[in-house]
Amino acid sequence: MNVLAIESSCDETAAAVVVDGRTALSSVVASQVDLHARYGGVVPEVASRQHLRNIGPVVREALETAGITLDQVDAVAGTRGPGLAGSLLVGYNTAKAIAFGRGLPFLGVNHLEGHIYANWLVEGPEPKFPALCLVVSGGHTDLVLMRGHGQYERLGGTRDDAAGEAFDKVGRLLGLPFPGGPHVAKAAEEGGPSELSLPRAWIPGTFDFSFSGLKTAVLHIVRAGKYDTPTVAWEFQEAVVDVLAGKTSRLARELGAAEVLVAGGVASNTRLREELHRRCPVPVRIPPPKFCTDNAAMIGAAAGYRLALGERSPLTEDIFTTNDWARVQSSVVSS
Repeated sequence: MNVLAIESSCDETAAAVVVDGRTALSSVVASQVDLHARYGGVVPEVASRQHLRNIGPVVREALETAGITLDQVDAVAGTRGPGLAGSLLVGYNTAKAIAFGRGLPFLGVNHLEGHIYANWLVEGPEPKFPALCLVVSGGHTDLVLMRGHGQYERLGGTRDDAAGEAFDKVGRLLGLPFPGGPHVAKAAEEGGPSELSLPRAWIPGTFDFSFSGLKTAVLHIVRAGKYDTPTVAWEFQEAVVDVLAGKTSRLARELGAAEVLVAGGVASNTRLREELHRRCPVPVRIPPPKFCTDNAAMIGAAAGYRLALGERSPLTEDIFTTNDWARVQSSVVSS
């Protein structure tokens, strides 16, 4: 089954062609990083207008790169949410319009579920269930138990800032370019252990996360001016990675998970990858960086498995903008 998938939840316009949920024949992403860098963050109205400019060329390039035409597309999928409303509407309505115009099956995909299914784009055997999924990105930090396709239970998540959001905000505090996350990680490579002690919010009795206090601690340290940027970046990254890897590995052990699946933009962080592989008692699967950040191939992978189960989305279905794992579950049960 050739699935044409479209993703536009934030500031990347993306399209891909994915076969049977496993093989990406193409994955095209038009980034808006340079456009939003002047503002120090994503401006929703600017993002949606740029999606309108990019969506046609990106879809055409995805088809051309895959070596197929619309006549060879078997189904269409689009990111339904969560994300920025104006951005989501561009990609989601384009996907629905193509499906309607060609008389093809259509499926709306949850963006977070898509991140998890990036792990199905990795060569080799499919992930094993039950799988503990760490979804860690600029907008989300969640620990989710996946018992099977479409079967999720959210066991923990951030109570304030997402991990990627904290990285970006700390990058801004340190005067690093936008987006801050990759630049903080780069600066940390020049740092190392010091007497600086940053807090870790373990929140005993839960598998929730909190990064706002850590971010505030960095603010006070930067204002004091006692440490250089590499030192602060290194200590901050270690604090975030310690909590993410620590809670994930402990929960994987308690649940008897078969595998740990890591997803989202922060999954590209080398230090996090190292610590998860070192600490987790079960195999850890992490997609290559190109499938960690927002892309449409992951949406096509999730859609491939759900379409194979006979699921379809009505063309009257609208977008949603909030992080709601119950909505992922209900979308499967009600289909």
